[in-house]
Amino acid sequence: MTLLAADAQDQLAWMGERELETESMVEEVELLCRVAEGLAERGVLEPQELLDLRAVGRRIGEIDATCRTGLWGDSLAAADPAWGEIRLLARQFLLTTLGDWRQPMPRPVDPHTGHR
Repeated sequence: MTLLAADAQDQLAWMGERELETESMVEEVELLCRVAEGLAERGVLEPQELLDLRAVGRRIGEIDATCRTGLWGDSLAAADPAWGEIRLLARQFLLTTLGDWRQPMPRPVDPHTGHR
């Protein structure tokens, strides 16, 4: 969620030379949303947190199949309005759960070694 909530320029800088497929990013967020349902059932997530995640999941699910192809950086650079809306929803989730949407960016995993 931190990566989704970041400004587009910060997202692009984080990606750097990485070639992250848009479909992979969408699938990761959809997986997170499905896992969240189970966490909520176990009382790990508060009801509002789950509602915020569901909103992110719904908006991700609405992304047209043609917009899911190619590199995520290209989608961000094209200023697709869907990503701006998803950014705001991700920020709301982080604000609800952590009190501030500005969080340190995740350390990227080296695709060759699997290490951070």
